[in-house]
Amino acid sequence: MPRNHRRYAALLGALALALAPLQAAPTPAHAARPTLVWSDEFAGPEGTAPDPQHWHHVLDGQGHGNHELEDYTADPANAALDGAGHLLITARAADPAAGLTCWYGPCTYTSARLDTDGLFSAAAPGRFEARIKLPCGTGLWPAFWALGTSTDRIGWPAGGEIDVMEQIGSEPGTVHSALHGPGGFQDVTAHALPAGQRFCEDYHVYGVERRFDRVLFSVDGVVHHTVLQSQAGWRWVFNAPFYLVLDLAVGGDWPGPPDAGTVFPAVMSVDWVRVWRN
Repeated sequence: MPRNHRRYAALLGALALALAPLQAAPTPAHAARPTLVWSDEFAGPEGTAPDPQHWHHVLDGQGHGNHELEDYTADPANAALDGAGHLLITARAADPAAGLTCWYGPCTYTSARLDTDGLFSAAAPGRFEARIKLPCGTGLWPAFWALGTSTDRIGWPAGGEIDVMEQIGSEPGTVHSALHGPGGFQDVTAHALPAGQRFCEDYHVYGVERRFDRVLFSVDGVVHHTVLQSQAGWRWVFNAPFYLVLDLAVGGDWPGPPDAGTVFPAVMSVDWVRVWRN
């Protein structure tokens, strides 16, 4: 190699050595990393009720505007820890002797709906995630979602609804996500597993990330749908504080009633719920 080329190569080598520490330096821990601000890992003895500092029970058998068939109760038979780090939300055939009354008469099913209303809420930017194993069965309607804290004051859908994940049991390989806002704004999407796979066969992580100008829906860390603020205009309420909801409904206008093949008890198993602030 000619001498001038050797000198040039030597200079490049020295420069590379000088820059190597800068190139290899790790990203500072505080640089744009989200902060975990709330979580429930569901640690506790078998049969323990959900932590009342985290979750509030909704008690209602009036159909929730969807002609659902369940009576939501606070009975541990419908919502309790399993002792192995999971919350089990369980839909059951109702005991006629219990005397439970629903909108259509004696209740046919019981289940549970839990929310963090009045206990925890979060505004954008940030992320909600939950790791859940869904039940299988026609007529089942499990969901992980969020409602704007202003809903009680200004009504639905003006306060906003974010459906991180909901599923109807007749479509075991597909989950749905949606936004509902004022003025009738809505954006609905679906995400399907590869043919032949079902969400009731394993746990999956369902997430939503809220940035100031968009909402991103994901399954197992992969974004499958994005909604931009420009699509909603003045109806964009999704930066406001929202609280979380977990429920397992039975029947209703969308899923329809259970059929002869639906097995009860049906269990929605929640491994954890976590909220990050960006």
